[in-house]
Amino acid sequence: MLKDRYDLPVPTGSAAARDALVAALDLALAGWPGAVAGFEAALAHDPGLTLAQLGKARALQAGGSLPAAQQAFAEARPNSDPRTESQRSILDALLHGRPGEAFAGVQRHLAEWPRDALMASLIANQLGLIATSGRPEREQELADTLGALAPHYGEDWWFDGHHGMALSEIGRQEEGGRLTRRSLAANPRNATAAHAEAHVRYETGELDAGRDFLRAWLPGYPAEGMLHGHIAWHLALVELARGDPEEGFRLFTESFGAEPYRAGPLIVKMMDAAAFLWRSELAGHPRDPARLAMVRDFVRSSFPKPSIPYAEWHAGLVEAAAGDGSALATRIEAIEALVAAGRYPAGETMPAVLRGFGAFARQDWDGAIAAIEPMLDARARLSGSQAQLDLIEFTLLHAYAQAGRMDAVRTLMARRRPGPPPGPLAALH
Repeated sequence: MLKDRYDLPVPTGSAAARDALVAALDLALAGWPGAVAGFEAALAHDPGLTLAQLGKARALQAGGSLPAAQQAFAEARPNSDPRTESQRSILDALLHGRPGEAFAGVQRHLAEWPRDALMASLIANQLGLIATSGRPEREQELADTLGALAPHYGEDWWFDGHHGMALSEIGRQEEGGRLTRRSLAANPRNATAAHAEAHVRYETGELDAGRDFLRAWLPGYPAEGMLHGHIAWHLALVELARGDPEEGFRLFTESFGAEPYRAGPLIVKMMDAAAFLWRSELAGHPRDPARLAMVRDFVRSSFPKPSIPYAEWHAGLVEAAAGDGSALATRIEAIEALVAAGRYPAGETMPAVLRGFGAFARQDWDGAIAAIEPMLDARARLSGSQAQLDLIEFTLLHAYAQAGRMDAVRTLMARRRPGPPPGPLAALH
């Protein structure tokens, strides 16, 4: 039987279908445009290749097109191949709102087929089933899971990128950086590794090196790439930290806050646009009411109800910054109802941080401190990378300073992990 790049059987008699499947999978794993068309090309060669139909469904879901992903999944033909049917079961759960079931399925699947990268991709990244689980030790869990898979992948460019970032997130930046750079050397078009390298440079505090890398790499990445906006956000943070907010806002307008948004899932646009506006104000730059109104309208139209924690704390940022206490309170009440029903993975951590954002926006510094301070050590439950979650710590530092509590500023700064600077915070200067 024909095999793929990971030496797994592909149930088809068409070498052309197999080759198209392999090429499409590589595009999907690299976060490069063209994966959906690639899976369709494989199906054109062999309409019965269910692996290609399932790959198409996953690529659509990863790009933020859930209804289209569900439709593609529904069109997948039943198949007697055990690996294919295991993929089908996992994607059924993933695409229909059963993440716990999907995660358990991935664990069973990888025990049998550890080199099935399409299924491993469901847990490997910051929007994956581990990273968005709300479990307090999710960062270590992800690093441990990928560490256990590492012997099966060797020096694989896709795996190296994700493994490197997972190690960087738990403080092992030297090891992580070696893997991200090895990944980029093997496949310079691997956007997931470029993203991971941006995180490594952030965690080591190498602003100049991070800026130089991103300025060189990003122009070659198509604007339709699913990570284009987010990688541009990383560059904008560096520009903001280096005192060039105009360049950061240029990237906002042209990429991660653009309308229309061309770069992947809308959830990423919401998170990046909201976080950059909040950080720019923390840095002392004046609010841009037009941009804030645009992002607020986008959040309300695209995410009107409580979503996964990763999205929700950024939606709360926008409502708080917009000064709409009623809208923020409505979100908090809806989340609290889910928490009470045992249906919200971040638990009470989310209502606390949203209340803190609301108090902060009202310049109620003591209220912000009272809400955020007790949950700070549990902020990993909210989901997001260390770089993203830093916004919460920066907000607390700013509130301490505005409240005249410089002893608390010094204590929190002393506790801060080594490497990344605390960002440009006007209240500390």
